[in-house]
Amino acid sequence: MKDSDKKKTTEDKKEKTAKKDKKTIDEKQEIKKSVEKQASEKEPDFNIDIEEMEKLGIYFGHHTTKLHPKMKPYLESVKNTIHIIDLKKTKEKLTEALKFIQEIISQNKVLLFVGTKIQVKDLIKETAEKCGLPYVNERWLGGYLTNFPVMKKRIDRLKDIEKSKQNREWEKYTKKERIKINKEFENLRIKFEGIKNLEQLPYAIFILDIKKDYLAVKEAGIKGVKVIAICDTNVDPSLVDYPIPANDDAVSSVKYILKKIEEVILKSKST
Repeated sequence: MKDSDKKKTTEDKKEKTAKKDKKTIDEKQEIKKSVEKQASEKEPDFNIDIEEMEKLGIYFGHHTTKLHPKMKPYLESVKNTIHIIDLKKTKEKLTEALKFIQEIISQNKVLLFVGTKIQVKDLIKETAEKCGLPYVNERWLGGYLTNFPVMKKRIDRLKDIEKSKQNREWEKYTKKERIKINKEFENLRIKFEGIKNLEQLPYAIFILDIKKDYLAVKEAGIKGVKVIAICDTNVDPSLVDYPIPANDDAVSSVKYILKKIEEVILKSKST
C-alpha cells in the first residue's frame, strides 16, 4: 500500500472516530438535558428558604393548651409553652400547594383568595388584584359558594348600578333616589367587590385562617371546591386539601406565603 493510501486510510479512521465520539457526546448531552427537564418538571424550584422562614417567625405556633391533636405531625418542639412548627414540613407542604396552584392556573381554572382578618385583609386584596383573581376580604357571607346563583344576582345588581353611574342614566334619578341607590351600592360593593367578575364557582380557594373563615371551608367541602390554607397549631389540617403548617397571625408569615403564591400564579399566566 502506498504511503498516500495509508495516510488517507488513517485520516478516514480518525474522522470516523471523531464523528463517533461527537455522536456519543451529543447523545449524552441530550440524555442529560432530558433528565434535567424531567427533574425540573417533577420538582419545580419555588425557592423556599428555611432560614428566611425562620427569620420571619413562620415557625411560631400557639400556646401548648391550644394545640389541635392533628397538627402534631407538623411540630418540632416546644419553646416557652409555645409550639414550634417544623419548617421542613412547612417547606414540603408549601411546595405541594404551589405545585397544585401552578397546575390549576396553567389550566385557566379560578382560585379564590379568602382572608378576612383585619391585619391581612389588605394583603389578600393586593395579592389577588395583582394576580387578576377574585377575593373575599370582608366577612364571608353564608352562601357565597353553596348559593352562588342568588349571589350572582346581587353581583349583577352591583354591576348595573356601576354602569348607570357611568352613563347618563344616572341623571334621571332624583336626589333622594340617588342617595338611596348609593347606599345600596356601597353595601353591595363591600360584600361583592372582590368577586364581581366571578362567573362560576372557583375550582379552589386559598384561606389565610380556617378558624376565622370556617364557613368558607365548610361550603367548599359541600361544593367540592379544593381548599388550600395556612394551618396554625390550633386548627384541624384534615379539613384542608393542601394544608400549609405556618403562623397565620404574623403579617410577615402571611406575606411570605402570599408572595410565593403570587410568583407562581404570575409565572404560570405568562407561559
